[in-house]
Amino acid sequence: MFALLSALGRAAGQLTDPAILRVLVKSVAITLAVFVAAGVAAGVAVDAALDRWDIAGGEGVGALVGLLLALVGGWLLFRLVALAVLQFFADEIVAAVEARHYPDARKTARAVPWREEMGTSARATLRAVLANLLALALAVPLVFTAIGPAIVFWAVNAWLLGRELQDLAWTRHRQGPATANGPLHAAERFLLGGTIAGLLAVPFVNLLAPVLGAAAAVHLVHRRKETSVAIASSS
Repeated sequence: MFALLSALGRAAGQLTDPAILRVLVKSVAITLAVFVAAGVAAGVAVDAALDRWDIAGGEGVGALVGLLLALVGGWLLFRLVALAVLQFFADEIVAAVEARHYPDARKTARAVPWREEMGTSARATLRAVLANLLALALAVPLVFTAIGPAIVFWAVNAWLLGRELQDLAWTRHRQGPATANGPLHAAERFLLGGTIAGLLAVPFVNLLAPVLGAAAAVHLVHRRKETSVAIASSS
């Protein structure tokens, strides 16, 4: 737990780094643009449907539906969209953190082929879809417990986020197959993912959470690598 708090503190301390700020601005802008575009498209589609069916009194209904869909979709799907957008800028975050804190690691980092990046992204998306469908099936019977569904979705997304954030930081240094679990222990991944999943539920903070999580993951991965090297050297 201390390692995670330390990693989050160091990540937060670098949010003012120009390189991190550029990624933050780009990722937030694109994420918000996706939801705005989806809301506008939904509003236009509803207005077109009302006109086609010649339903009277439908003026403004499309705009209202679009706004509601954008708000509800943003609440339900923000994590998926934000992480998908962040995938495009992950290398910039990793490079910025390593440039400041782990300059030697940059010398051994490898260029990740685009096919591998696409494969990693596809596997992450498939995991997210399947896991959230499973979470939905588990959450429905718990809907009358009020807090039950929230706990189920938090736990599932903690697992998903921990794996995704680790992979963002680890891909440039991975030597083994892409399907390997990675350097972080399962408990470390879950704590990292659970913390970021919690931050994603907080308005406005959720805009910072993906970048904060990716930067913290870099620190945790390098700490684990340094520990492994130290143990190997002493044995």
